[in-house]
Amino acid sequence: MKTQASRRGDTLCIYLSGEMDEHSVSLARAEADALIDEHASCSRAVFNLAGVKFMDSTGIGFLIGRYKKLKKYGMGMYLEAPDAGADKVLALSGVYALMPKI
Repeated sequence: MKTQASRRGDTLCIYLSGEMDEHSVSLARAEADALIDEHASCSRAVFNLAGVKFMDSTGIGFLIGRYKKLKKYGMGMYLEAPDAGADKVLALSGVYALMPKI
């Protein structure tokens, strides 16, 4: 999984692409955490999932872990542009109650 980021005003945008499974999440976890630490002054983070082609429960764990980290900084978390498969997994898991889809 690849991780890229940009900052738009007070929003940290993290773009994820590839597969979110147990074999690919470790590096993305470290990269996302470093980005969150670096941009702790932002008020929210948007995770763009347009490039994610597969997600299993490891992907949900990845997102919940980042949600908890962001919460410590007082930042909100939002999800953007999941494909139909990821959207279904996220909706069924109840993740959207914590991090709304925008």
